[in-house]
Amino acid sequence: MEILDVFANLALLYEKYGYKLYLVGGSVRDYLLKMPTSDMDLCSDATPEQTKEFLPEANYRFAKYGTVSFHYDIFRVEVTTLRTEGQYVDFRHPREITFVKSPELDYKRRDFTVNALYLDRDMKVFDFDSGLADLKTKTLKMIGDPLQRIEEDPLRIIRALRFKLKLGFDFDENLDKAIHKKIKLLDHLNPEKRDFEIKKMFKIDEEKAMQLLKTYNISYKQPN
Repeated sequence: MEILDVFANLALLYEKYGYKLYLVGGSVRDYLLKMPTSDMDLCSDATPEQTKEFLPEANYRFAKYGTVSFHYDIFRVEVTTLRTEGQYVDFRHPREITFVKSPELDYKRRDFTVNALYLDRDMKVFDFDSGLADLKTKTLKMIGDPLQRIEEDPLRIIRALRFKLKLGFDFDENLDKAIHKKIKLLDHLNPEKRDFEIKKMFKIDEEKAMQLLKTYNISYKQPN
């Protein structure tokens, strides 16, 4: 099945129980760029507790964060309840999350404009912060103040490098400056989590990944 076929089936299921479902993030980005994917990122106004009513066999391990996961055909599906986030307290996690009903509130917690596009069942794209324009110009731009967003979660530096590598996009000027200025914040991360994200870069292109890390003075020793 194609990704939009699976999305349409799931959207009908959610609508049957009175909830909205959106294709979101990398799934919309890659669909618009005509890039293949086996992961499906979705969001809904249904909470995990409400989702249990019609998807009881899904994985609810991260339900407290609003996330439900399961497999559908060839796709790994993750549905996250629309939410806002409070202040970050440990360079990684928000102090609190609040479930909301509107994608227009949810998008502000996301990292990059091209990852904050929402697609509904009628194929309408919701773009609250220049995501479509940045796709056209192949620009990677942070939502909000990039300095603040990196301070919230320094792992966004590695994610930015990975998307630059995967998509072939350029950083906008503010994001590039913020990465250089805040690079030392990577020292606050769990080394295993940091290296896990770096390994994703090497799976895309090992030579270019190492070149990018050197450009931004990020040390990394490949395992033997």
